[in-house]
Amino acid sequence: MRPQTIAAIYFLFWFLSLFLVLPFEARIKRDVEVETVLGQAEGAPPHFSFWRVVLRTSVVAAGLFLIFWLNYSYEWVTIHSFDRFFDPPQTR
Repeated sequence: MRPQTIAAIYFLFWFLSLFLVLPFEARIKRDVEVETVLGQAEGAPPHFSFWRVVLRTSVVAAGLFLIFWLNYSYEWVTIHSFDRFFDPPQTR
């Protein structure tokens, strides 16, 4: 696999992971009772740490990419794995 392909796939996994991590970041911060600022939404985290979210997103994306890479290398699930679900039934 070319380095550009690896970077593009990791980039896609990173943004997918961002949308997986953000709701948990808000939930973790909301469990602790903290004063809110005037005009702040109730669902918004009181102290948002951008770099913490980036770090957590990168770790989750690296894990997902590792699973993808291992599947790519060892071919655990291929396109032919789904043939039995889409082939018409055999008639005799």
